[in-house]
Amino acid sequence: MTSEAAIHVRDLRKHYGAKRAVDGLDLAVERGEIFAVLGPNGAGKPTTIEILEGHRRRDAGEVLVVDDHPVVRAGIVGLLAGEDDLEVVGEAGDSAEACALAPELAPDVVLMDLRMPGMDGPAATERILADLPSARVVVLTTYETDADILRAVEAGATGYLLKDTPRDDLVAAVRAVAEGETVLSPSVASRLVHGVRTAGERLTPRELEVLRAVARGGSNAQIGAELFISEATVKTHLLRIFAKLGVDDRTRAVTVALERGILTGP
Repeated sequence: MTSEAAIHVRDLRKHYGAKRAVDGLDLAVERGEIFAVLGPNGAGKPTTIEILEGHRRRDAGEVLVVDDHPVVRAGIVGLLAGEDDLEVVGEAGDSAEACALAPELAPDVVLMDLRMPGMDGPAATERILADLPSARVVVLTTYETDADILRAVEAGATGYLLKDTPRDDLVAAVRAVAEGETVLSPSVASRLVHGVRTAGERLTPRELEVLRAVARGGSNAQIGAELFISEATVKTHLLRIFAKLGVDDRTRAVTVALERGILTGP
């Protein structure tokens, strides 16, 4: 068997997930092999170590952490480092690096930042899942607009968490995803439910054009001239927009649309 440098048996708990460990003995072992720690027996015979070759341990959920901010990435890695059943197997500072590492490392879970320079989180999610369908991607972000959530879910993400999620809840969520569950922050779940209930009330392409023109500061007359429609038609579109967004004036319509991700900032 080809082996790594010898390590102390007491380190097996940390590196290999052993339920029992014994100090004071060196053992060369392949990373990922199944092993058992036996004894000592009642007669005081020395403890023996069994190595069962050719099998890889999968007790620990393997995680790839993707975030373009080094401090945030280090914090996430440190947070997961103390969990016996979770193992960070890689880190990526951008989407391109994540897409290269994922097929190589084959993690169970990819914790994916949403907005990064170059390729964003949803695009990287699609690419990773195309190469590694068994992976489960969890978006971990500070953004929770309807548009962001929808893009991530459509890309194949099985979880969407916010970075202000309490530590214990985040660890539990990663563990749940590693076991095949879907996890959502409460506010994200509420937005998805609301989105399903109001799916028939989404703005039409023309209504979006009118709302964008309003956001640019256009008057009804200016919007009508720009879109080649009458002022009366502009007013009709605005009334429908107000009803769908649950508002009663132009300013609030733009504000709500920006909050929900229906409109993006300049």
